[in-house]
Amino acid sequence: MPTNRAEHRLPIEDTAEIKTFPVAARVQRERKRNRIERLANLLIAWLLIAFTLPLMMIVALAIKCESSGPVFYRQERIGRGGRRFMLLNFRTTLHHPEYANVRYHRRQATRVGRFLRYTRIDTLPQLMNVLRGEMTVIGTGAERFEFLDAA
Repeated sequence: MPTNRAEHRLPIEDTAEIKTFPVAARVQRERKRNRIERLANLLIAWLLIAFTLPLMMIVALAIKCESSGPVFYRQERIGRGGRRFMLLNFRTTLHHPEYANVRYHRRQATRVGRFLRYTRIDTLPQLMNVLRGEMTVIGTGAERFEFLDAA
C-alpha cells in the first residue's frame, strides 16, 4: 500500500493520453474570450476617457453653473451575472424638482440637460463603470430592477 501521495499520480507519459471533456474545452475558450473582451473594454474605455476628458470637465462645470446639486446621477442597476452596481450619468434634471418653481413643473430637464440628452453626452461617465468591470462598451445595457421579470 503506497504511503506517499506522489505514488498515486500518473507518470508524465500517461498524462498526455488523458482526454479533456468538451465542456472543459468550452469553458477554457469562454475564459479566454472573456479575458480578450475585458482587455478590449479597458483599452477602448481608456482611449475614450483620454479624448473626452476636457469635454467632460466642461460639462461638469456647465451643470454646476446652471443648477445646484451633484454633477453625477447615480442609479442602481443589475449587470452581468445579476451583480448590482451604481450606474453613473451626468445629471440632466433639477436636483430637487419638487421644490422647483412653476415654470419647471412639467419639464424637469435643465437647458444643459436637454442638450446632453440630445447629444448623448450624459452617458460618458459610464466609461468609469466599464473601467471597474461592471459594464461593457458594446453589448446589452444594464437593466433597472423595476424592468426585470420576476419569473
